[in-house]
Amino acid sequence: MNKKLEHQFVTELENNQNIVHKVCTLYTNDRDSHKDLFQEITIQLWKAYPKFRGESKFSTWMYRVALNTAITLYRKSKKRIQTRDYESVIFKIKADEYDPQEEQQLQLMYKAVKQLGDIEKALVFLYLEDKDYREISETLGITEVNARVKMNRIKNKLRTILNP
Repeated sequence: MNKKLEHQFVTELENNQNIVHKVCTLYTNDRDSHKDLFQEITIQLWKAYPKFRGESKFSTWMYRVALNTAITLYRKSKKRIQTRDYESVIFKIKADEYDPQEEQQLQLMYKAVKQLGDIEKALVFLYLEDKDYREISETLGITEVNARVKMNRIKNKLRTILNP
């Protein structure tokens, strides 16, 4: 890859890395897994970048690669025994700028979302990122109507999970 293309990639990645971190948070349970997934997504983005034609926004393309990578690795990891990071159970740090009640609600929401299927998680993630249904459908490779229908079903499913 030439230096100009490399510089463009690094700049775009730096400007949009929060997308990758959010995907990692959605599909992992501990810091080490988060780092590993972040690294794997970055590698996949790097490998795929020469094929990025700019037909969509970089961030839309990045969502697609990140979610596909996370889903693929998540499905492979389901074959292994689930463990929890010792530090995440014993030691919790609350950030000062957060309202404890809001933090608790966020944790409950993440816990509920993690119970959803792979595509459902991706759809919720994009929805919470304020993506319109057109962009969601492009990113996930489904129709706009299908995205809307799935989102309504997911909302009902989350209501049931959060308010049994």
